[in-house]
Amino acid sequence: MVPLEKGSKKLLNAWAFYDWANSVYSLVIASAVFPIFYDVTFGKGTMVPIFGTAMKSTALMSFTTAFAFLIVAFISPFLSGIADYAGNKKNFLKAFCYIGAIACIGLYWFNKENIYFSLFCYLLGLIGFWGSLVFYNSYLPDIAYPNQQDAVSAKGYSMGYIGSVILLVGVLAVLMSTPDEGKIAVMRWSFVSVGVWWIVFSQYTYLYLPKGSKTNKVTTSVLFNGFKELRKVWVQMADNKTLKRYLSAFFVYSMAVQTVMLAATYFGAEEINWPTPEAKSSGLIISILLIQLIAVLGAFITSRLSAKYGNIQTLIGINIVWAVICMCAYFVTEPVHFYATAGFVGLVMGGIQSLSRSTYSKFLPETTDTASYFSFYDVTEKIGIVIGMLLYGAIDQAFGSMRYSVVFLTLFFIIGIALLTRVPKKPSVI
Repeated sequence: MVPLEKGSKKLLNAWAFYDWANSVYSLVIASAVFPIFYDVTFGKGTMVPIFGTAMKSTALMSFTTAFAFLIVAFISPFLSGIADYAGNKKNFLKAFCYIGAIACIGLYWFNKENIYFSLFCYLLGLIGFWGSLVFYNSYLPDIAYPNQQDAVSAKGYSMGYIGSVILLVGVLAVLMSTPDEGKIAVMRWSFVSVGVWWIVFSQYTYLYLPKGSKTNKVTTSVLFNGFKELRKVWVQMADNKTLKRYLSAFFVYSMAVQTVMLAATYFGAEEINWPTPEAKSSGLIISILLIQLIAVLGAFITSRLSAKYGNIQTLIGINIVWAVICMCAYFVTEPVHFYATAGFVGLVMGGIQSLSRSTYSKFLPETTDTASYFSFYDVTEKIGIVIGMLLYGAIDQAFGSMRYSVVFLTLFFIIGIALLTRVPKKPSVI
């Protein structure tokens, strides 16, 4: 097949379609069905005996998630260095996709009697999903010109929201028509459907993404190329004040954004006064659907606002909304409150993700080693998530409530806003 030209519509659509393929993981596993399944499996406030101690079930999930992101942050430099040297980003993208998808299928056997295997599958799913994004994101400057990147980034997120909602609506329809004793089995099969969906739909992306033209042989000395590249990127940032200050701000506010998104459903399952277990299950899924649908609109509104007011000013505004949401979350107790909060989260969730990615891409210097720069971006994000989830879990374990954990995250949004105001102006971005 003849390689598609950079900026071509078919190439941009193929890249964005990977969001359609993999976002079912972030919705069904990370956000909606699995957290409900986990809550049903362990029960509210349950202490889980593990590793010679006992942990609150929600805190255990926070710590497991943090450990998974720590692994991704550690291995990403190895992998991106090899990918840049050998020119085979697509192979690494595929590998992590298949690891994550197979792990999702493995969640079918998740139970508290086999907790170590169960958590291992959850861990691999996270590693597969986020590991693949290292290479997926690094393709953005390779396939799109700067004036296309905001729009195609937003399109990717929007396609992901739409595709994942289709699958979740199907799961919800089956759940609502299934007797109570059969709902757990439906949830287990939904995990299998995520793995199959992810593998099948990603094939369209693999068909058109460039393979790379390098033919360098990978040796043991190449293994640390990624860390060398990260160090080189860090050194180069000394002369790029705009990029360095932006990345500092991103590190802080992304820490809070990702933690809220990863923990939101667990918060809803434990802290909201649902009238019945059935109302809890359907209510939480409806809340997540509401977030996803509004997020499609939010991503496009953010794209329009950034074109009018600039990326940084728009990000400052979105961070202010996030800070208010976290402060209000402490007082959220009833389902109607949770639905309203979910609506506001959806409005700013897609926008802050897509705009953060495209803003970083615009700040990059002219380079062919995009995987190294996006590896630095992803490592920054992952380390932030590790810190955020550890703090969230520790506060939850110490105080017995996630309300205090969410309010604490407000501090990171406030710091992020302050750091964004220090980003030097750059034409067409600020």
